[in-house]
Amino acid sequence: PIATSPTSSTTSSSSSTSSVASPVSLCSKQTIMEVASAISEGKTDVLNEILARLAQLANAKGNSEQRLTECMLLALKSRLNSVESSPPVTELFSKEHAAATQLLYDLSPCFKLGFMAANQAILDATLDQPSCNKLHVIDFDIGQGGQYTTLLHALSESGRGNPAMIKITCIADNGGDERLKTVGSKLSLVAERLGVRLKFTVVPSLKLSDLSRDVSVENPRDELLRRVKRLAPCVVTLVEQEINTNTAPFASRVGEAVGYYGALFESIESTFGRENSERVKVEEGLLRKIANSVACEGRDRVERCEVFGKWRARMSMAGFELKPLSESVAESIRARLNCGNPGFTVKEENGGISFGWMGRTLTVASAWR
Repeated sequence: PIATSPTSSTTSSSSSTSSVASPVSLCSKQTIMEVASAISEGKTDVLNEILARLAQLANAKGNSEQRLTECMLLALKSRLNSVESSPPVTELFSKEHAAATQLLYDLSPCFKLGFMAANQAILDATLDQPSCNKLHVIDFDIGQGGQYTTLLHALSESGRGNPAMIKITCIADNGGDERLKTVGSKLSLVAERLGVRLKFTVVPSLKLSDLSRDVSVENPRDELLRRVKRLAPCVVTLVEQEINTNTAPFASRVGEAVGYYGALFESIESTFGRENSERVKVEEGLLRKIANSVACEGRDRVERCEVFGKWRARMSMAGFELKPLSESVAESIRARLNCGNPGFTVKEENGGISFGWMGRTLTVASAWR
């Protein structure tokens, strides 16, 4: 099985957008979009006045809308003047950002349950090959490894022919070898405590040519999927944020960010108080993601999420078929959401399982073969 976690930093070639009403108030959203339009049209004479109005709506310690507005204000200022307000690029590969992202995955049901669905797809794939006592997972974005802590527990508790060994191969990116070795050490301790044999391997600085030979590189994301297909995996799992920060033009990308992160900030506020230290850390990580997707272009823009419809097309072009997640998985997830998570939603949609907040889809989990 090959697990692909959010968010990939490779580029792609076409666009797809989502259209769900934003929880952000009309006043804040309109002002943000006024700034975006003025930047796009080169109307520098009115920018200071609009930014001043936007600043009056922003508050880093206020409610979810005010906090999001503060993030958007900083991101737009970085877009206008990268010298005075440098947008984050290398910071997205720092230990601090990795920790903040993992904290978001751990605390938000939309991410936590998405990974649970992916793990179930991996476990189901082992049942298709009952004579095999080994499980090998290749992960292209393992983060802090939280998904596999849960998987190790599931393997330990399932009692249905656990594999004698699980091997996890993770792909290092942007000099993250040492961080991934630390992740491997933590997972090894968990596995030892649970009685599961684990072999953890880091592949440093993977090149596409390392997966196969004699294939021209036309698009990095599509090319990677074709090469993954040639490895003949039992299952490929994908958990992705439902937002287009890849191919959408600047103004559209700002609108996407307002709608998506507005819902995400609101969902976080429903669970944590304004002064909660974990909330502050998560929102600092989200600020870096927002600023990168709004302020940066070209190689510097590494926040390049795509919506499920686009991923479905990419996977199909690479030769994969959707493997619908079982009804039992959806029911189990719904049961967990019903336990103290009002406002969060889960639904089966086009073969994937969507997780959202107040009608806005935030993540989609899917499986492919």
